[in-house]
Amino acid sequence: METIRLTPVRSVDGRVVRVQDVADVAWAETEPTHLARFNGARAVYVTVKQKDGADVARLTTAVNAALDEFERTLPSGVKLERGFQQSENVKHRLNRLFRDFGLALTLVLITLLPLGFRAGVVVMMSIPLSLLIGLSVMQGLGFTLNQLAIAGFVLSLGLLVDDSIVVTENIARRLRAGEDRVTAAVNGTRQISLAVLGCTATLMLAFLPLMFLPEGSGAYIRSLPVAVLTTVAASLLVSLTIIPFLASRILSRHEDPEGNALLRAINGGIHRIYSPILHRALARPWLALAIILGICATTIPMLGAIGSSLFPPAETPQFLVRIETQQGTSLAKTDEALRYVEGRLAQEEAIVWRAANLGRGNPQIFYNVNQAEPQPNYAEVYASLEAWNPAESPALLDELRADFDRYPGARIRVIVFENGPPIEAPIAVRLQGQDLNVLKALAAQAEAILKATPGARDVSNPMRLDRTDLDLGLDEGKAAALGVPAGAGRRITRLALSGEAVARFRDPDGDDYAVNVRLPMEARNEIAALQDIYLPTISGQTVPMGAVSTPVLTSSPARIDRVDRQRTVTITAYVGTGFLTSAVTAEAVERLEAELALPPGYSLQLGGQAEAQSDSFAGLGAAVLIAVFGILAVLVLEFGKFKTALVVAGIIPLGLFGAVAALWLTGNSMSFTATIGMIALIGIEIKNSILLVDFTEQLRRTGMALRPAIERAGEVRFLPVLLTSVTAIAGLTPLALENSGLYSPLAIAIIGGLVTSTVLSRVATPVMYWLLSRGEREPEVAEDSVLTASAPIV
Repeated sequence: METIRLTPVRSVDGRVVRVQDVADVAWAETEPTHLARFNGARAVYVTVKQKDGADVARLTTAVNAALDEFERTLPSGVKLERGFQQSENVKHRLNRLFRDFGLALTLVLITLLPLGFRAGVVVMMSIPLSLLIGLSVMQGLGFTLNQLAIAGFVLSLGLLVDDSIVVTENIARRLRAGEDRVTAAVNGTRQISLAVLGCTATLMLAFLPLMFLPEGSGAYIRSLPVAVLTTVAASLLVSLTIIPFLASRILSRHEDPEGNALLRAINGGIHRIYSPILHRALARPWLALAIILGICATTIPMLGAIGSSLFPPAETPQFLVRIETQQGTSLAKTDEALRYVEGRLAQEEAIVWRAANLGRGNPQIFYNVNQAEPQPNYAEVYASLEAWNPAESPALLDELRADFDRYPGARIRVIVFENGPPIEAPIAVRLQGQDLNVLKALAAQAEAILKATPGARDVSNPMRLDRTDLDLGLDEGKAAALGVPAGAGRRITRLALSGEAVARFRDPDGDDYAVNVRLPMEARNEIAALQDIYLPTISGQTVPMGAVSTPVLTSSPARIDRVDRQRTVTITAYVGTGFLTSAVTAEAVERLEAELALPPGYSLQLGGQAEAQSDSFAGLGAAVLIAVFGILAVLVLEFGKFKTALVVAGIIPLGLFGAVAALWLTGNSMSFTATIGMIALIGIEIKNSILLVDFTEQLRRTGMALRPAIERAGEVRFLPVLLTSVTAIAGLTPLALENSGLYSPLAIAIIGGLVTSTVLSRVATPVMYWLLSRGEREPEVAEDSVLTASAPIV
């Protein structure tokens, strides 16, 4: 320090002026820009981020071991607290998914009972084999086992046994008809192989486009379709190779030709109930088709009733409280609002810890929420509940919002984390134009309209209050006359008030410190301090700042943003509990269009969830088109006739009706994941339709007349279609009952679609086939037909 004090500054009249003659030299701390507290006590945060591909559980274990060792070295009065650990949330979700996996597996096995114990064992073998192959392929492709991948495996549980069920049921039926084991296995597999291949191809084509969805939404869900595709492809391989071999060795030739008691009961119901209904529908096909189409037409009004959304809340126990005061507010004043929030949160027993940040946002703790940049008028509190309770937690957060709204002088918002790509707010209205005054007026009107919209809360207008600036009011002419160099006034003022690093000081230990020069002020800069500033002249003299400047306070826009090089004001809002973002946005847009008159050259655009949803659903539209046309191409290749392909694809509206109805009945919206479920449903329901149409074609090639072939195929294929649908529903039931905003809509959509398509398509598909095939020339009888006319069908 003495070295700095004795440093010469200049020489005046032969006398050396040193630093100690004109300044106090002492150690000091820079003004704080970011203060942190944990549970009310001053703290320093240490965060750890995992590398790509790392295991969060193993990483957390290693970090905790290092912290335990470090904690023993801490001095008295210093305490180490563990706050947020992502592994706890991951563990909780994975445990629920593994539980769902076990329940789904149990339910799938129960649905195999009609096949008998031995046939059930054969089909069951396809589950572990397909999953192991699928896991290996996923690992080879570089995917990790995350929550969406596990959800994909749960979803595929009810699908990967479909091929094995159809093959096993066909082999078992031939064994009961008297064929030997090898012949039944070979002929049964050969007879059904083309249909199984077509079924699996259509199912995979429904999921394949989901791998290439654009934007962040596509990257977010990519592991789910990959998990389904790998396991379903593996199930096809297993069903055509290992399953026939096992069936030829395990299935009994001496079982009752009609199967076990449960199978006989199901077949009896098919003969007593389904066969007469199908017979009457074929007698009056246009009436039957009109009734089914009328039922499906109700899909359109139901779609309007349920609304749409992007991704649901993450339902994590953690949440954020954001605090913003007016631009220019001091750190100490912002701290008053922050301490109020901390005190209010401390009163809630359900909150287990809270991490406060003054002057800066909390370190990133959720993948789509970034840390806010340093600002003296900004603060955040990151808090955690013991656990997220869908029935109680939203009410607690609403209670906190009501209390925070009453605090004067600050805008305090409670934010819950949501899945999906990052967005500025659920509702964002962008006003674009050139004149800032016009934009400010329009923004004020838009803010008032949003506040009046039911369901909108925490409306924010960045131009509502101007920023206060200090204009030095320098008289450049007068300053030049007095010999003050150009630009010296602003430079010296900045140096005096904010300080400037003029050198680096290195101590004996080799540590570097900045040497800062500034006026001696303890707290904030006061306007009166300008009187203490002297400006140098070219003659070596000084001039007081007051001689060349008249400081005045001015106002200016708090911020100026640009989107696509256009001046833009973004008014944001959040959505109240129980309201659908799309519905509130639609209401707000309707009001804005009716009440906000935009001058020429000014425009209004939507951001937030509406923009992200538009981008994400645009990718889904392309995925639907690719899936539909790809499936049609497979059907045309398989059946050789476009009319027959249309009959098979005609089942699609039946499933969509059930999916939308199920979402409506359960109170779910048409979310991104629900839409994915409906795309997957297209492949699943067409898979069932192929079994019926393919068998009808086989019967006609044996010489059977058109209508008898349709009726018999409907009876014979009812059981495998029923079993495959029930196993898929059983596999999805745990996900549907999970009450998860992410997985449940997907599962509910597929379950609802499978129920209606299984029931309605058993009539609709035969009727459409009958209407389109009447008058056709009967196909020639194939001499080497695997299914002979004398072969028993049931």
